[in-house]
Amino acid sequence: MRSHEIDYEIIGNDIQIIEVELDPGETVIAEAGAMNYMEDGIGFAAKMGDGSESESGIMGLLKGVGKRVLTGESIFMTHFTNNGGGKKRVAFAAPYPGKIIPIDLGTIEGGELLCQKDAFLCAALGTEISIAFNQKLGAGFFGGEGFILQKLVGDGMAFIHAGGTVVKKELRGDKLLVDTGCLVGFSTGIDYSIERAGNLKSMFFGGEGLFLATLQGHGAVWLQGLPFSRMADRIIANAPSAGGESKGEGSMLGNLGTFFEK
Repeated sequence: MRSHEIDYEIIGNDIQIIEVELDPGETVIAEAGAMNYMEDGIGFAAKMGDGSESESGIMGLLKGVGKRVLTGESIFMTHFTNNGGGKKRVAFAAPYPGKIIPIDLGTIEGGELLCQKDAFLCAALGTEISIAFNQKLGAGFFGGEGFILQKLVGDGMAFIHAGGTVVKKELRGDKLLVDTGCLVGFSTGIDYSIERAGNLKSMFFGGEGLFLATLQGHGAVWLQGLPFSRMADRIIANAPSAGGESKGEGSMLGNLGTFFEK
């Protein structure tokens, strides 16, 4: 199934919105709850799966749904279709501060991208969204994302989201070491594994975690500057209920300033 050819515009800098332009009859699929606004004439329907199993019968549909259950995602995806007579637009919002990454799967070797299980935002109809099991035990236990990665396959546009600044690296057989939480996605020509972060002293006191992701091969790698888990940890650590500061954040005295209020 060939993907629909959709046009798009990314709006904003830090908390972005992607506006997708649909010709009559074109469809874009998205995670449930991602839609921000849409123009009159666009219809939407929650369906089980991404629509790529339409010709494979009920067993193919159940297989796709079962894969989404393993990733922790909703079993339903929302399909937005232009039922009008002219071009119509529908927009999707990023779930947290960061960047929306447009990826033309048709330009990637094999038309396949592996990414974090919660990175997918939306894609042209015809894109297959499933899972891939990491076959290496080390990557599964210590890779931060477990054994399961999300796999996008197709020949059209797909859009993923990452936290903070996004960097794209092109590997030509060289090796790249990455903090496990900062890895967003990579093409199928990249070998992904986990190795120990230096000696025991560096592992426990270096502040970089016990393990690093090792990426080697030929292809593209996308990295994020601010993983959502890291941002959430900082927010929770500084929340008043967790013992963080509730006021006086700008004081040079910091915690010492609150001592005199008690």
